Amino acid sequence: MLEKMKDFILLSIFSFFIVALVGCSSDASVAKQPESASETTVSEAPFEGSKDEVYYVISFLSGLDYWKSVFDGFQKAGDQFGVETKYTGDPGYDINQSVAVFEQVAATKPAGIAVAAINADALEGPINRAREQGIEVVTYDSDSPESDRSSFLSTGNAAAGEIAATHMAELMDEEGEIALLYTIGQQNVEERITGFVTAIEKQYPNMKVVVRANDSGDQTEGARALAAELQANPNIKGVFAANGVAGLGAATAVREAGKRDQIKIIGFDTDSALLDMVSEGEVDATIAQGTENMGYWSMAFLYHLKHDLAPESLPGFVDTGVNIVTKENVEEFYVE
Repeated sequence: MLEKMKDFILLSIFSFFIVALVGCSSDASVAKQPESASETTVSEAPFEGSKDEVYYVISFLSGLDYWKSVFDGFQKAGDQFGVETKYTGDPGYDINQSVAVFEQVAATKPAGIAVAAINADALEGPINRAREQGIEVVTYDSDSPESDRSSFLSTGNAAAGEIAATHMAELMDEEGEIALLYTIGQQNVEERITGFVTAIEKQYPNMKVVVRANDSGDQTEGARALAAELQANPNIKGVFAANGVAGLGAATAVREAGKRDQIKIIGFDTDSALLDMVSEGEVDATIAQGTENMGYWSMAFLYHLKHDLAPESLPGFVDTGVNIVTKENVEEFYVE
């Protein structure tokens, strides 16, 4: 089912660009044709860019493997268009520093920026100022919806939360108490939590979310917060760790509590350390986002916008899909 959804999403996006290409071809057919091959220059080819064009991917927690896959997709599209692609970000989880990184990149006047918005409000002004300077901007993974960004490419987080809830129900035989561990206040993660909780409440009457613990964007903090909740709530049978550092923290807390055989853990994202835990049986499953799709289509959107090749308005949101990663298929998700 997930693969069919993913194929449908990609087919829809591909069809969108085919329409754009057909439109470009139609316009070219009525234009004056060159009298000789010498009149045609490379610069007239709409899908052949220049290395003078620079496009950036910006993230927070920039050392995570998660972002490597995003940049792999971004680079792949950049190579196809013949433009320069770069990756940067704040190595920590600091809103002010993330804003500073974005503003430093914008000051170099790149052709386009794809940014993961650590905080929707904090990035709104910087994104708007970049757009005023003629810099194309899209958001990916986490959005700044009130800004002037052209599109948001990410996992349908509420739907991903529902998928995680369904798998948790299977693991727990549809019965028991659940703890949530996540970065409270981060918009995309909050959406996953909403999808998860809604699905549990509507579909599984014998399951109940009893704890919401904050990892504060840090693995150690996440482990500490969950450890306290496990001690206070000894009947917890499942943990949904809704982001990468939460998954690592959850595994640590459960292991140190001596409850690995009693508690099912579902993480989120595919950092190599988390994949190792799935492979070794310390985590039951994790949700893999379509990170390469995020990067690839972010770059494609930016290029189309920069070269006036896109339709009048791009889709406001593109769902790049998810997969459930278990011990059986984990090897497919390691980043080379």
